[in-house]
Amino acid sequence: MKNIHCKVFGHDYKVTRHVTYHVKEYTCESCKKQLTTSGNGNLIELTPKFKEINDVLERIHHKRILRINKRMTTSKQQKEAKLLIA
Repeated sequence: MKNIHCKVFGHDYKVTRHVTYHVKEYTCESCKKQLTTSGNGNLIELTPKFKEINDVLERIHHKRILRINKRMTTSKQQKEAKLLIA
Protein backbone atom coordinates (compact mmCIF):
# COMPACT_ATOMS: atom_id res chain seq x y z
CA MET A 1 0.00 0.00 0.00
CA LYS A 2 2.88 2.38 0.74
CA ASN A 3 4.36 1.90 -2.74
CA ILE A 4 1.09 2.90 -4.45
CA HIS A 5 1.51 6.47 -3.20
CA CYS A 6 5.05 6.59 -4.58
CA LYS A 7 4.02 5.08 -7.92
CA VAL A 8 1.19 7.59 -8.37
CA PHE A 9 2.69 10.77 -6.90
CA GLY A 10 6.41 9.99 -6.83
CA HIS A 11 8.68 9.67 -3.84
CA ASP A 12 8.71 12.28 -1.08
CA TYR A 13 12.40 12.34 -0.12
CA LYS A 14 13.58 14.13 3.02
CA VAL A 15 17.19 14.63 4.10
CA THR A 16 17.88 12.25 6.99
CA ARG A 17 21.64 12.76 7.38
CA HIS A 18 24.19 15.39 6.35
CA VAL A 19 27.39 13.43 5.70
CA THR A 20 29.43 16.38 4.34
CA TYR A 21 28.51 19.71 2.80
CA HIS A 22 27.76 17.99 -0.53
CA VAL A 23 26.86 14.41 0.44
CA LYS A 24 23.52 13.70 2.10
CA GLU A 25 21.33 10.70 2.75
CA TYR A 26 17.64 10.83 1.86
CA THR A 27 14.65 8.69 2.90
CA CYS A 28 11.20 8.56 1.28
CA GLU A 29 8.53 9.49 3.81
CA SER A 30 6.03 6.91 2.57
CA CYS A 31 7.98 3.82 1.41
CA LYS A 32 11.21 4.35 3.43
CA LYS A 33 13.44 3.92 0.35
CA GLN A 34 16.91 5.35 1.05
CA LEU A 35 19.16 7.22 -1.37
CA THR A 36 22.50 8.98 -1.13
CA THR A 37 24.55 11.31 -3.27
CA SER A 38 27.13 9.58 -5.47
CA GLY A 39 30.59 10.89 -6.32
CA ASN A 40 29.31 12.72 -9.40
CA GLY A 41 26.27 14.23 -7.63
CA ASN A 42 23.57 11.81 -8.75
CA LEU A 43 21.18 10.14 -6.33
CA ILE A 44 21.76 6.39 -5.96
CA GLU A 45 20.27 3.70 -3.74
CA LEU A 46 21.88 3.49 -0.30
CA THR A 47 23.51 0.07 -0.12
CA PRO A 48 25.57 -1.22 2.82
CA LYS A 49 28.71 -0.37 0.82
CA PHE A 50 27.66 3.27 0.38
CA LYS A 51 26.49 3.42 4.02
CA GLU A 52 30.03 2.44 5.10
CA ILE A 53 31.58 4.94 2.68
CA ASN A 54 29.35 7.70 4.08
CA ASP A 55 30.34 6.77 7.66
CA VAL A 56 34.04 7.13 6.79
CA LEU A 57 33.42 10.37 4.86
CA GLU A 58 31.51 11.84 7.78
CA ARG A 59 34.26 10.92 10.26
CA ILE A 60 36.99 12.44 8.04
CA HIS A 61 34.90 15.57 7.41
CA HIS A 62 34.19 16.04 11.12
CA LYS A 63 37.88 15.67 12.06
CA ARG A 64 38.89 18.15 9.37
CA ILE A 65 36.35 20.73 10.54
CA LEU A 66 37.58 20.36 14.14
CA ARG A 67 41.20 20.79 13.02
CA ILE A 68 40.37 23.91 10.98
CA ASN A 69 38.40 25.44 13.86
CA LYS A 70 41.26 24.73 16.27
CA ARG A 71 43.77 26.32 13.88
CA MET A 72 41.57 29.40 13.47
CA THR A 73 41.13 29.74 17.24
CA THR A 74 44.88 29.45 17.79
CA SER A 75 45.71 32.07 15.16
CA LYS A 76 43.04 34.40 16.57
CA GLN A 77 44.55 34.07 20.04
CA GLN A 78 48.02 34.79 18.65
CA LYS A 79 46.75 37.95 16.92
CA GLU A 80 45.09 39.13 20.12
CA ALA A 81 48.31 38.50 22.07
CA LYS A 82 50.30 40.55 19.53
CA LEU A 83 47.82 43.42 19.88
CA LEU A 84 48.12 43.34 23.67
CA ILE A 85 51.93 43.40 23.50
CA ALA A 86 52.05 46.28 20.99
